[in-house]
Amino acid sequence: QVQLVESGGGLVQAGGSLRLSCAASKTDFSVFITRMGWYRQVPGKQRELVADITSGGNTNYADSMKGRFTISRDNAKNTAYLQMNSLKPEDTAVYYCRADITRGGAYWGQGTQVTVSS
Repeated sequence: QVQLVESGGGLVQAGGSLRLSCAASKTDFSVFITRMGWYRQVPGKQRELVADITSGGNTNYADSMKGRFTISRDNAKNTAYLQMNSLKPEDTAVYYCRADITRGGAYWGQGTQVTVSS
C-alpha cells in the first residue's frame, strides 16, 4: 500500500552535513500516513529511532540527535526529510525510513548508507 524510497546518503567527513529524503508513494489513496520516522542500524545492533514526526508536525528525537538532526515533512508530497549536521563517525549506519498508516500498518524503506569519516 505504501512504498518508501530513501535518498541522500553518502560519505561525509566528520563535522559535515547530509540531508536524507524519504518519498512515500501510495497505491491506495484512502490510506493516510500518520507518522514518518527515521531509524538507523549498524551491524550487530538493533535498529534505533533517530527521529519521527506526525502529520501535524509534532517531532520526537533520540537524545543523542537533539540539536544536530532536524526532521521535517511535506505532507503534500508525502515526503520526510532528515537534516543531519555536525556528523560524527558514530553516526555511521544504514538509515531507514518508516511510515505508519491509520490502519495500523508500518512500512519501511530499503535503507540508505551514511558513512562519516574521521
